[in-house]
Amino acid sequence: MPGGGYGEYVLTYAAHCLPIPTGFSYVQAAALPETFFTVWGNLFMRAGLKAGETVLIHGGSGGIGSTAIQLASVLGSKVIATTGQDEKREYCLSLGALEVINYRTQHFVEAAMAFTQDKGVNVVFDIAGGDFINLNLQALAMDGRMVSVAMQRGPRAEIELFRLMAKRIVWTGSTLRPQSVEAKAEIAKQLRERVWPLLDSHQIVPNIFATFPLSEAAKAHALMESGAHRGKVVLTLGE
Repeated sequence: MPGGGYGEYVLTYAAHCLPIPTGFSYVQAAALPETFFTVWGNLFMRAGLKAGETVLIHGGSGGIGSTAIQLASVLGSKVIATTGQDEKREYCLSLGALEVINYRTQHFVEAAMAFTQDKGVNVVFDIAGGDFINLNLQALAMDGRMVSVAMQRGPRAEIELFRLMAKRIVWTGSTLRPQSVEAKAEIAKQLRERVWPLLDSHQIVPNIFATFPLSEAAKAHALMESGAHRGKVVLTLGE
């Protein structure tokens, strides 16, 4: 099953597998692969985020966003996160964000520019798409990079091409599922070398908001669609 469902058993390549980190439960371990493959493969391998750079992470309170905040922060980047609810601000700060912006009540471009003293951010990690794309271009610094991993605000955007050219912005993105066996193995290799030691030492821990038995998968999806969760929602087996 390459995706799009759930199963009690799965057949996969050994090169795509990673050991359960020291002291982690099966539930904690289950929260790791999808988010860490997505964040590492995009934010670090494609966008090339480096220590000392400033990154704007959209959707900071979700499963992907919370992982991105933790990884970027622990590896030495300065993190600005966005969220749509004020009550999730403290959560994002607790993960390592230095600035949290409520995009519903604040102009995130203005806030990001203020944080960077009008220089702009080096990288945007975008889950929004749609009308956020041009705003992201405005928030980026010269020679900035933007990586798109989802389209929560829509799959189409009319971009200001001159701004992209004038700032020498690189815009990339990817989805995990269609990548080759070799590409996924390379992501797993880098995770094992660079990230798993951080998990073994508990410098990074998965943030699990709720668990549901597999028979209640619909309830888990309803919770995610409500936007009330923070971090990951995990389905459990054999209970």
